[in-house]
Amino acid sequence: MKLQKIVRNSAAGVVLAGLTVSGTMAHADSTGMMTAESDLLNATLWMQTSVEFKANSMAAYKLAEVMLDRALADKSWTAALEQDGDYQGKPPAVILDVDETVLDNSVYEAWLIKARTNYSSKTWMPFVDDAVSTPIAGSKEFIDYARSKGVEIFYVSNRKAPGEEGTRKNLKDYGYYVNDKVDTVLLRGEKEDWGSEKSTRRAHVAKDYRVLLLLGDNLGDFVDIKNADLAERNAILARYQENWSSKWITIANPMYGSWEGAAFGFQWKASDEQKRQLKMNAMKYWAPAE
Repeated sequence: MKLQKIVRNSAAGVVLAGLTVSGTMAHADSTGMMTAESDLLNATLWMQTSVEFKANSMAAYKLAEVMLDRALADKSWTAALEQDGDYQGKPPAVILDVDETVLDNSVYEAWLIKARTNYSSKTWMPFVDDAVSTPIAGSKEFIDYARSKGVEIFYVSNRKAPGEEGTRKNLKDYGYYVNDKVDTVLLRGEKEDWGSEKSTRRAHVAKDYRVLLLLGDNLGDFVDIKNADLAERNAILARYQENWSSKWITIANPMYGSWEGAAFGFQWKASDEQKRQLKMNAMKYWAPAE
């Protein structure tokens, strides 16, 4: 296995100690053996083990309950930018992302770390079919609350269409409400114009329902942002300031997302070493006095 030195970060004026092994950082332990580290390690550990993450997601979903009641009381309220026309009398619905919003896939991320590999549809699809993802804290309680108010639940996910059976099974195994009479699990590629950006699927829901809330872990769960750079993402945040934490509820996901792609210019085909260097370049640094 080829070892390469990590390059100097000229912007920060620092050198990262260590060598890379297939996109991981390698260090010698007390026995002299090389142990590999991954950019995913702390983020995945935090999501799996920290009570802080659980408390954070529980708080987000409790806020969603409060905002749901406000939305139900205000017929002019809609969370979907795609909502138009005379929507006030339409039945209410909420739209939730699935991965890292309703279902926790951190065991897949942990496997990537252990296997010293990266995301691939060749491994992701069998994982989806296994239906072993676990609930994000607070998500089922919110969905049960919304159902008690007569609100329809739509799951808009970028899981690919062939994964619908496994997704439905996973949700149902944990007692999540899934409508069997109306297709409420809307996956990427299920229809010709349902690509990775979700506006067409939000519009599909908004055609027949008043969308009260959007819940997700990624900026694209709320507004289409294909390849928006860091400055553009901040501009989007500011533009929709009134929607955050009222109509749009976010769940923290430090493991992956468009935020990571924006940091390295969406150069997904770059090597892990190159991506890591671009991430380093994207950060701001403290400069201690000499």
